[in-house]
Amino acid sequence: MITIRNISKSFSSQVLFEDASLQINEGERFALVGPNGSGKSTLFKMMLREEEVDDGEIQFKKGVVVGYLPQENAPTSERTVVEETLDGVEDYDGRIEAEAKAILMGLGFKVTDFTRQVNTLSGGWSMRVAMAKLLIKKPDLLLLDEPTNHLDLDSLLWLQDYLAGYQGAIFVISHDRAFVNTVCNAIISVQEHTLRAYYGNYENFVAQRQSEKEKIYSAWRLQQEEIAQMEDFIARNRARVSTASRVQSMIKRLDKLERIELIAEAKTVKMRFPQPNRTGTKVLELRDISKIYHVPDHEPIRVYENFNFELQRGQKMSFVGHNGAGKSTLLKMLAGVIEPDSGERVLGLNVKTGYFSQHREGILDPRKTVLQEAMDNDRMNPELMVRTVLGTFLFPGDNVHKKTAVLSGGEKSRLMLVKLLMDPPNVILMDEPTTHLDMASVDALVAALKEFEGTLCFISHDIYFINALADSVVHIEQGKTTVYPGNYDYFRYRQEQLQGEAAAAKKKAAPAAAAPKADGVDWEEKKRQEADARKKTRRAETLKKEIAYSRKTVESLAARMSAPEIYSDYAQVKELGDKINALEAKIAAYTTELTTLE
Repeated sequence: MITIRNISKSFSSQVLFEDASLQINEGERFALVGPNGSGKSTLFKMMLREEEVDDGEIQFKKGVVVGYLPQENAPTSERTVVEETLDGVEDYDGRIEAEAKAILMGLGFKVTDFTRQVNTLSGGWSMRVAMAKLLIKKPDLLLLDEPTNHLDLDSLLWLQDYLAGYQGAIFVISHDRAFVNTVCNAIISVQEHTLRAYYGNYENFVAQRQSEKEKIYSAWRLQQEEIAQMEDFIARNRARVSTASRVQSMIKRLDKLERIELIAEAKTVKMRFPQPNRTGTKVLELRDISKIYHVPDHEPIRVYENFNFELQRGQKMSFVGHNGAGKSTLLKMLAGVIEPDSGERVLGLNVKTGYFSQHREGILDPRKTVLQEAMDNDRMNPELMVRTVLGTFLFPGDNVHKKTAVLSGGEKSRLMLVKLLMDPPNVILMDEPTTHLDMASVDALVAALKEFEGTLCFISHDIYFINALADSVVHIEQGKTTVYPGNYDYFRYRQEQLQGEAAAAKKKAAPAAAAPKADGVDWEEKKRQEADARKKTRRAETLKKEIAYSRKTVESLAARMSAPEIYSDYAQVKELGDKINALEAKIAAYTTELTTLE
């Protein structure tokens, strides 16, 4: 379908591609990975004819339609959301319009949003319109540049499912490895200025790449030993007449030897959060909180009413819920960024909070330089120390004098992490911290937060990030919260389990056809029925006791599972998780039986 043959591309002295080739066939699903600045977005632009190749060629099969979603530059038209989505679709009918609305709802829009003008939406929601506009056209090849950046978790999961059934080819740049693993069947790595395909998931690519590096290093080490021996022989025998010919021969061999070069390691972020001052057991509490948003021409939106919530020391908690459920509002009230309309926020002993906003523009001053932002706190950190930390976050040398207004999304995210480190809190509250970070930076952040001994509360659409860090998941729905011990995978398992139980209970509750009434029941049948009723009553009491005992045991095990001291003990965490799963299954079975009896 598309052939990239021996292309080269440079900008000034920076070489991006040199003799790089790739074949994309119908229905293939590739993820393009590589360090920031390696040329991923440039490759997309060359495929779109927006950039010229210096050498080589990119050939398209006749009639192939390519659809492109950029990272930014959302539409800003005066059309409504539905009109903009269908713009460019020729002769659409009611069926196609219904399909467009279904896609919009999958991406998080409500029916009431369909008639809103696109230029009244935020940048993130405008990008969702751009995505819907692309998907409804069903191009032969989708080029998606960081498509998950502007999505919440529900929308991301919908997009994963949609793309899993997509008929065309997909070529995506994404830092979200769970998304990549679900949607793609091969990784295209930008490495040593070329393109290399690795079939399988992202973890398979990492393993293969590491194996290649080890083999190259082994061959390089052997070659270095051989070179050292040859140079030593030349040095010792150069002056001897008897070995002159051998020395000359060896010099020629050495000159012609094709030197093995080690793979250059990409620069990655290095981070470590300082271990914080110890807080009291109860870190943060919201008491009888109410929060209402007043929107023009709209009924007041009651997000929370008489709501209570608390954080305990050492918890690593993830908030999940539908779009508009109140996740960011709760996080901001915990951080003290917004005030509740009523109720109070109570800080625990020695608590200092640090807030990481998903809206970088609202936190960073565009007039300040990177260095000025990093030093903007009450700690009076020495400039040399601050510059050293900025260097480990890929702001070397004069880059610290760049204005924050010109920073990329990833650079802004890294700078906000530096600000947290320069004035370290013991309670970190983060709203979508992985947006715009590459995979290596996400890994570095996960490792740093795992070692962090304070309290962490976060919102993320990155399932890998949630699973790696969360010891509990808080489901927020209609102003209420439900806490699930464990990570996101366990939360999804429990949700599916509860939905199955509800469906089974509903099915059993359906009225059975009335049995024909007998004229009378003989004495033995009556006694049998009474005995059966007593037996069912005793069984019901036993089940109630077993359910209550099992629930208390689950709470006890969940408390142990949340203890910071066992985080590094994988075997113990797995054992506790297995016990909780077994008890939950037992509770579900007993509850179903009890419902039937009653």
